[in-house]
Amino acid sequence: MSCKYLVTGGAGYVGSVVARHLLEAGHTVTVLDNLSTGFRAGVPAGAEFIEGDIRTVFDEERGSKWLDPSYDAVLHFAAFSQVGESVVKPEKYWDNNVGGTMALLAAMRAAGVRKLVFSSTAATYGEPVNTPITETDPTAPTSPYGASKLAVDHMIGGEAAAHGLAAVSLRYFNVAGAYGSHGERHDPESHLIPLVLQVAQGKRDAISVFGDDYPTPDGTCVRDYIHVADLAEAHLLALDAAVPGEHLICNLGNGNGFSVREVIETVRKVTGHPVPEVAAPRRGGDPAVLVASARTAIDRLGWRPSRADLAGIVADAWAFAQTGRTTQ
Repeated sequence: MSCKYLVTGGAGYVGSVVARHLLEAGHTVTVLDNLSTGFRAGVPAGAEFIEGDIRTVFDEERGSKWLDPSYDAVLHFAAFSQVGESVVKPEKYWDNNVGGTMALLAAMRAAGVRKLVFSSTAATYGEPVNTPITETDPTAPTSPYGASKLAVDHMIGGEAAAHGLAAVSLRYFNVAGAYGSHGERHDPESHLIPLVLQVAQGKRDAISVFGDDYPTPDGTCVRDYIHVADLAEAHLLALDAAVPGEHLICNLGNGNGFSVREVIETVRKVTGHPVPEVAAPRRGGDPAVLVASARTAIDRLGWRPSRADLAGIVADAWAFAQTGRTTQ
């Protein structure tokens, strides 16, 4: 059955890939994005585009600005996501990530749209107590970014309990790779794989390895990488799994990890280019290992990642990087 969806932040990396998956499944998609970090060229062909800000989606007198009862659900990706920036500009993250979601929830109530899939993050956990991390582990974010996402998770839980919202929060671990013409083009870039690929392209002299004395097999941090297309498929499954009055939280990851040095070596093999590396001090708040348990997503959504091979993830990201779209 074809449905109609609003995708907030659908001009960004993950949002654009999810919007494309929805279109390919035969649904009608409207993308709402203020283009502060997204790209107009990232909006997939076939989607209606509205340039607007979620903080203005609801008005006390006029109600919902862009939503109406014809929409079946909202998929919410509109957020600032730079951890370092959030430390020096926390007010920006509270205003947009929390205030914007509060306005969105009000607009959904006014329009009678009662289903939401939210783009959450592993940053809600902070320093992990257990490995792999489960949804019942303590949440203690170490940055305003992670705290803002956790606050939204709490907000959504209250909305589900009080107003019958059917909601799923998906807590991503390290998203990577590309899906056709949709890939990472953050500015500034902070994710490891595209940064290492920039070295392979000659856009950077070397990649910095922040800490080589962690209690891991090669001394560098270990992270759980998930292909962006696998991530997108989880969102479509979450729409079907959402239950009125329930807020379901699911981790999304492969359940295994790769070290910084393993990523660098994989980029060397995939690209055939040298990737010089330089040692740098540890960064504060960087856990040694961050790996997800995706058991809840497997059991409740029926989701299983099918692109867990690191070389395949890097190869897709490399193909996208070579198109030059990362600079558009």
